Amino acid sequence: MRNRLVVYPDLTLAVPPRYCGTIDYYAAIASFGQSMVVSDARFDKRQKDVHRTVIADVNGALRLTVPVAKPESASQARWSDIKVSDHGNWADVHRTALESAYGRTPYFEYYAPRFLPLLVADNQPVVELDSSIDAEIRRILMLPPPVSESIGGRVADYLAEEARFSYAPVPYYQVRAGRLGFIPHLSVLDLIFNMGPESVLVLQQMIKQSHG
Repeated sequence: MRNRLVVYPDLTLAVPPRYCGTIDYYAAIASFGQSMVVSDARFDKRQKDVHRTVIADVNGALRLTVPVAKPESASQARWSDIKVSDHGNWADVHRTALESAYGRTPYFEYYAPRFLPLLVADNQPVVELDSSIDAEIRRILMLPPPVSESIGGRVADYLAEEARFSYAPVPYYQVRAGRLGFIPHLSVLDLIFNMGPESVLVLQQMIKQSHG
């Protein structure tokens, strides 16, 4: 299945770390031969998606943010230096939000044990939290793990070309679509909990629709 998703087999996609990244983010990763997660990029507080995601709860789109500790020197800090804070019991809040949002979806009971234990406020670097969740997502979507070196030095930059990776939504089953309508561009967890193994087919449709 993975080979049917790849559009650029000889290119490496350099991506920023993401907290429970969007469906578009993983469609982009799937379309390249391999990917590198650039965790040591300079800290930029405007890049909220490193520690924020959006899911769909009973009222519609819900933003979940992991609080991070303020670096001693923001101008010199890198994302790999930024630690998760335990402010506001965020881990409990996020676990409860996911259970409330997706407890009735077809695949939550199956996949939740792979994600919920990873949500811990233990002062770890935020990129390590992102990486642990990303690893599980890639296993479920049958995507290869990130690499540390590019294929022959040929690299595409996700941030520099982000508009290129904004895919037209492909509607899929969402447990509350009858009341809320289809909500696009959510965390890929929404896709996984609603569609399970068929999530890969949705990614394939997105890529095919975008690249022809």
